[in-house]
Amino acid sequence: MYEPRHKPPISAGRFALRILVHAGLALALLGISLLVGMMGYAYYEHMSWLDAFLNSAMLLGGMGPVKTAGLSAPGKLFAGAYALYAGLVVIAAMSIILAPVIHRVLHRFHWAEQRPPR
Repeated sequence: MYEPRHKPPISAGRFALRILVHAGLALALLGISLLVGMMGYAYYEHMSWLDAFLNSAMLLGGMGPVKTAGLSAPGKLFAGAYALYAGLVVIAAMSIILAPVIHRVLHRFHWAEQRPPR
């Protein structure tokens, strides 16, 4: 996916584009996850779209759900499963965003080792 270590690092412009692509992928993952959470809360708990958005966004943001009292049994199962999923999505999104940066740093170290001395 990225350039191998025997090739020089890409230019700053191409690297910025790579960062934007990865940020877009992470944003798409978060957006789809938010939509899934909203649909689940709307279906299982009959919440309004605004309340479903609030609960889903709070879970994806790591803050926890807003409404926990009075949930039905299927709603509790969904909320628990979605909370576990949301925690993993946040880790995945940060990994997607940081992957090019980490690769570039490591690539620069390897590239420095491979250049012949002057």
